[in-house]
Parts: sequence; structure tokens; C-alpha cells
Amino acid sequence: MTVLFENSTEKAVGQELIEKVIKESLSYEGIQDDCEVSVCIVHNDDIHALNLKHRGIDRPTDVLSFPLIDYEKESLPQDGSRVYLGDIVISIDKAEEQAKEYGHSLEREIGFLTAHSMLHLLGYDHMTKAEEKVMFKKQEDILEALGLKR
Repeated sequence: MTVLFENSTEKAVGQELIEKVIKESLSYEGIQDDCEVSVCIVHNDDIHALNLKHRGIDRPTDVLSFPLIDYEKESLPQDGSRVYLGDIVISIDKAEEQAKEYGHSLEREIGFLTAHSMLHLLGYDHMTKAEEKVMFKKQEDILEALGLKR
């Protein structure tokens, strides 16, 4: 597993925590391939611009996922080869706001956003109630395995 990490803010963000969540997400899903993911920590203005450009939504969001695999047309090779899964962009400002709002640590919120985004990179979505139930259960299982409880 390779994580390309960039923090474009002045705030300290635990790269080690993010890598642990990515590793646990892959393990939870039984993925044996050598996966690569990029993670970028940004401020609200940066994620706002990305959200508008790529989703047409004119506001900041907490996390954006840019998967490179179209799971409707292809799947992971499962042969141990290197696979680039995609990009994760996390707003540190939103993460801080939400940690305070939900009454848990910033680490837990960063962990949640990373697990959520990893599941998107692995083909999960939450467009329907059934999809949401599956995805949110997986997120909680991943976070619980790492001791990142609310």
C-alpha cells in the first residue's frame, strides 16, 4: 500500500492515522492488491472550488473522492498487481467543525472521512437507503477496529 500525502494547510494532520484507516479499509474488504491512494488536506475554499468544478455544488464539503475504477465496467484485479484507486481530498476546516458538532475528536472525524472516502474509492455509494446502510455499517466496523469510537 502506498499513500501519497499532501497537507496544503498549516494545521497538523496525522498522516499515520490516515494510512492506518486506508490499510484497515483495504483489509476489511479483503483486498490483496498493492494499492495506491493519494490524500490531500485542504481548507474550505479549496474544497469548495473542487466541489463546484466536479459536482456543480457551490459550497464546501467535508470530503471528496475521485475513484479511478469504474466498478460497473471493471473490478480490482485481485492478482497482487499495483492498483491506483484514486484521490481523497479532506477539508480540515469541515473536519474540525464536524468533530466539534458531533462531540468527538478530530482524529475520529479524520478517520471517519478517510474510511468513507476509501469505500467510495472501492465502489460503494450511498444513493439509496440500502446502499447507505451497507456503507455506513462498513465505515463503523473499520473505525471500531481501529478504536476510533464516538
